[in-house]
Amino acid sequence: MKKLLVALSVLFVCFAATAVVAAPPIRIGGLFAVTGPASFLGEPEKKSLEMLVNEVNAKGGVNGSKIELTVYDTQGDVTKAVQLATKLIKNDQVVAIIGPSTTGETMAVIPIVEKEQIPLISCAAGIKITEPAKRWVFKTPANDHVAAAKILLHAAKLKQKSLALLTVSDSFGSSGREQLKVLAAQKGFTIVADEVYSPKDTDMTAQLTKISGAKPDAIICWGTNPGPAVITRNLKQLGLKIPLYQSHGVASKKFIELAGADAAEGVMLPAGKLAVYNRLKQNEPQMPVLQAYDQAYKKSYGVEASTFGGYAYDGFQLLLGAVKKVGATPEQIRNGIEQTRKMPGVSGVFTMSTTDHNGLDLSAFEMVRIAKGDWELAN
Repeated sequence: MKKLLVALSVLFVCFAATAVVAAPPIRIGGLFAVTGPASFLGEPEKKSLEMLVNEVNAKGGVNGSKIELTVYDTQGDVTKAVQLATKLIKNDQVVAIIGPSTTGETMAVIPIVEKEQIPLISCAAGIKITEPAKRWVFKTPANDHVAAAKILLHAAKLKQKSLALLTVSDSFGSSGREQLKVLAAQKGFTIVADEVYSPKDTDMTAQLTKISGAKPDAIICWGTNPGPAVITRNLKQLGLKIPLYQSHGVASKKFIELAGADAAEGVMLPAGKLAVYNRLKQNEPQMPVLQAYDQAYKKSYGVEASTFGGYAYDGFQLLLGAVKKVGATPEQIRNGIEQTRKMPGVSGVFTMSTTDHNGLDLSAFEMVRIAKGDWELAN
């Protein structure tokens, strides 16, 4: 009888251990523009998310459960983003989605996640994504009005009072243009030219010629590659010496590569601290995260990490923190993300609330200047 009891006890322990190992996976989804015009955003986002999931699973998962990741390539297409978001929710039964990469895609997906009550952590910057706050929607890039304010603060310091705007005619560009015009009026700037270009335009000399005639103190271009790179080259080709600001939408080495180091020399923009973290003070709150992310990405993929990949990195950290603290149902994840306080990330230090589902302020950005094909802090 004693031997039987011992045998049963061993079986029970083994069964219990198997039950722990066999805890149901936490299914999450990723929607990124891995290919297409916005691939400079989506590719590092996808790689960053996959890297993090592999790291967590290699350590046994979270709360006894492995992370099961499904990523779809939206190609930057709004229709595909909607279809694939629906697929993630209905077919793959994910409890949360990280992405999409662009503002237009995100705005199209929001009605779906709100209806289905699935947390969405967008990797796009448009202010309308989270303002006003939507119950199931969060995002990791700082709002475009924060980037606009950072540019205008720098322009004011340089006494550049008359400005020309050159913005792309998509959701990101339209939102940036709107924020720039509102803030410029509030802060006493004069908009002397307001030009727009299409995402598919390959030459913007006509717009730049008009801008030159208005004699601005500086030009602010708002868009994502390749347009801003074309504008930077065109400005150089026309021999114009007008100072040029770009938005945070081009804060990666890909922009310098596309524009050419010579044409990009002196271009200024607001960028996340990752771009210049080796030039910051060691007591910077984000420093441990920035170093860890860059080193891990280099080890995994052989190249330095990008600000854009950091958006997905932060999205996963917000999700992981919520699961650890609250639980892994969609409602628990949503509540946990909203309760995030002072979490250092790649994009900034996040503090969420019921009315703020972005959680970043001006401290998320550093003003940088391109010098000899690299970033330096702008004075």
